Amino acid sequence: MAPIDAHTKEEVLIEALPYIQTYEGKTFVIKYGGAAMTDERLKATFAKDVTILRKIGVNIVIVHGGGKEITELAAALNIETKFINGQRYTDEAMVDVVMMVLAGRVNKQIVNLINTNSGNAIGLCGVDNALLRARKQTGGADLGLVGEITTVNADFLQSLLTSGLMPVIAPLAMGEDGAILNINADIGASAVASALKAEKLVYLSDIEGVMVDKNLVSTLTHEHAESLIAAGAIHGGMIPKVRSAFSTLATGVRKVHIIDGRIKHSLLLEIFTDEGIGTQMVPGQAASALTNGR
Repeated sequence: MAPIDAHTKEEVLIEALPYIQTYEGKTFVIKYGGAAMTDERLKATFAKDVTILRKIGVNIVIVHGGGKEITELAAALNIETKFINGQRYTDEAMVDVVMMVLAGRVNKQIVNLINTNSGNAIGLCGVDNALLRARKQTGGADLGLVGEITTVNADFLQSLLTSGLMPVIAPLAMGEDGAILNINADIGASAVASALKAEKLVYLSDIEGVMVDKNLVSTLTHEHAESLIAAGAIHGGMIPKVRSAFSTLATGVRKVHIIDGRIKHSLLLEIFTDEGIGTQMVPGQAASALTNGR
């Protein structure tokens, strides 16, 4: 790759400056998953990116997945992995594996990598200080010990952020009967963002964003999204993702972003450039929402 000339660097910094000023003191919740969690190069890049955001005054909360690692450890322990409609069934043996992987190895690897870059990360799971409370998931297929979040201890998280720390959360929760429940990381991140009234909820995934006719939709309003769904342009598994994003926006979160974590520095490119790199979903129906930057 050819080196970036001084003029281009200057333009990038100038474009980023108003966003840096706007987001100082604001809170971003990042759902961390996909290739960005498994590729060593991307893992290192992510740790640097969130540290940069923290150093310029953005409060960062990370909720991470770890499905691939859970499946691998379950196989090593001769514990059967079962999926129902694409979702993991969690029995008592599997919830032990989930705890070992998410609250143990994966969480501490993420924390260690961020702290190697001086990011002041602290590892948590939803059981710590009753951070996440949940009831057993209702509706749809029985997934065993899988929960839906009822409360988030936002005061606890806010105290950590005020102290300059970066919470990294493994998505497990306290059940009503004392059981520990497995939580979908996307749902956990949404609940945390809603509780904190976050400026942004960012999903780091293995897709470019919302695609229509093979073209990336940079900004999406609720009205536009529903029209695309009705026309069949948004379909399949993307429909619940998009509708979930707008449900999150309705709770006071300002923007929800879906970005491609397979691209180096995609987090910074989405936040600090006018065009971004993924799809941002914004509340309201006004046409002006389509031109209000990232």
